[in-house]
Amino acid sequence: MTLISLIIALALEQLRPLGNRNRVWLLFTRYANHLERNLNAGSERHGVLAWAAAIVPLVLLSLLVYYSLRSMSPILGLLFNVLVLYLTMGFRHFSSAFSEISQALAEGRELDAKVALANWTGQPTAELSVEEISRLAIEQGIVDSYRHVFGTMFWFVVLPGPAGALLYRLCSMLNQKWGGRSSEEDPFGLFTARFAAWLDWIPVRLTAASFAVMGDFEDAVYCWRSQARTWGNYANGILLASAAGALGVKLGDPLRQDYSLRFRPELGLGDNADPQYLKSAVGLVWRSALLWLAVTLLISLASHMG
Repeated sequence: MTLISLIIALALEQLRPLGNRNRVWLLFTRYANHLERNLNAGSERHGVLAWAAAIVPLVLLSLLVYYSLRSMSPILGLLFNVLVLYLTMGFRHFSSAFSEISQALAEGRELDAKVALANWTGQPTAELSVEEISRLAIEQGIVDSYRHVFGTMFWFVVLPGPAGALLYRLCSMLNQKWGGRSSEEDPFGLFTARFAAWLDWIPVRLTAASFAVMGDFEDAVYCWRSQARTWGNYANGILLASAAGALGVKLGDPLRQDYSLRFRPELGLGDNADPQYLKSAVGLVWRSALLWLAVTLLISLASHMG
């Protein structure tokens, strides 16, 4: 049922993409904002309480609905799994922006590519060259593919029913809202950031390993081991370094933003990024996703035979 749910959800998402700004996630975002306004009193324990109030009821409800439906019919349980995966996982959550940038660069519409990249990443892009646009788009695409596909897929397979996929997606959204700006002065999001890092520890490394297997293995492993720790976010550094090595392209490096040079460490080996590497990055992500589906099939077969 796990593999079938994943295949149907991915196919459905390709046929009718939901996108990131759908009503379901907008409602959750408003609920998270409400919790922060009412519970953030400048203490980490208030962040723990807000995290629990935002996530635990929804995850438990998903389990209750799943087991209730499955007790009536396995088909109903399967359909509920597909529904939750359709809401939480998919390439089209980010690939529309990626495709828009790739097409604009291929047609020489550099300004349109900059606007699309700025809308996607929230970063200033007016001063970027074509090579820098390509670099930043590949980096954002790799990180988003992990967040929307591989991380969600891993926890869906590990935890019962749709609980894992929902837990991971909700934690990821809260971490973007609260964890990214947590500090000793504003500790409200510290627990959210720590829990998200714990959820990411295994799937980040499995994703990096799959990039290595489906690309240039030696360069991917070398870049992972020698360059990942230089990146500010170590988890993202693992993903980007391994992907850059697998693709044979240079990522990272300084960017021209806000009339200054923003220093970033170098990731990867080989050529400078260009629009052709955007297509290569998409291919790497798809091949890695197919590898995960194949491994899921083997696990399912082994489970049934056991």
